[in-house]
Amino acid sequence: MAGLTAATALLTVLTAVPAGADGAWHRTGGDVRSGVSGLAYEGPAGDGTGVNALVVHDNKGSGQQRISRITHRADSDDVSPVTWDGPEPVDLEAIEGIPGMPGEYLALTARGIVYRLKVTGSTAKVVDHSPLPSIGAGDDFESFALVARNGKLAALWADRGAGDGRPATLYAAPLTFASWGQPLFGTVTRRAYRAAHPADAGTRHISDITVTGSGRIIVSSAADAGDDGPFDSAVSEAGRVGVSADGKVRVTLATAPAVLGTFPRYKIEAVECLPASADALLGTDDENLGGSVRAVALC
Repeated sequence: MAGLTAATALLTVLTAVPAGADGAWHRTGGDVRSGVSGLAYEGPAGDGTGVNALVVHDNKGSGQQRISRITHRADSDDVSPVTWDGPEPVDLEAIEGIPGMPGEYLALTARGIVYRLKVTGSTAKVVDHSPLPSIGAGDDFESFALVARNGKLAALWADRGAGDGRPATLYAAPLTFASWGQPLFGTVTRRAYRAAHPADAGTRHISDITVTGSGRIIVSSAADAGDDGPFDSAVSEAGRVGVSADGKVRVTLATAPAVLGTFPRYKIEAVECLPASADALLGTDDENLGGSVRAVALC
């Protein structure tokens, strides 16, 4: 009954944000260090009026903020710092909760280093860190998602791609963990992906990934003309993923991705489908213009 009540409260809060409303974006900061590069659902807010999520920032300097917590409500977002305890990453671009392991997350840097985190209160402690498998020449990662099916885990991540000349490369692999905490990846498969929108020369075909409960792969794509914009983004249904009882991962990409929503003037780098809801939380890293978060029915 408590779980049902929490899920009902979550739906009530998030569906109060209209999908097409001009004022639905909530600012999370106004400078280059406060953009949202990745986002992971954490749970309902303590007062029942919203949801908590962890966000990572792509800061590179020593001592700069790497991770924060947002409390998203229908009319506002509160942001509080989370202390990073462990080896300091450079350029965090994605974060994802580990299914079945409350309080544990995997965070990914642009160059492909995976950090396993245990989050307790306002501290994120590094349990282990290691590189992704099969990193390709020139790969630049902005996305990471985990899928739990049939008692097995799988990971999805992507090189973001760049315009007409370089589609995104979507990677997938089974995932287990060593006894000391290190992520262990199985056989890696690859698929090329091109965004239907935006279509600019500098389009990042995949800037984040999330997977629905039914296995739909939802991705964001973004165009970036420079640190002051203009920006443009879209969220699309890219295909489906499944994991068999023996742990094999099957990814099927759509011949023509279905664009679920377009978001001019924003550079979306985070998308997270929320449990028990059709809504996704979207996060932007608008460089010198800061960051924003919004809930939209896309899942």
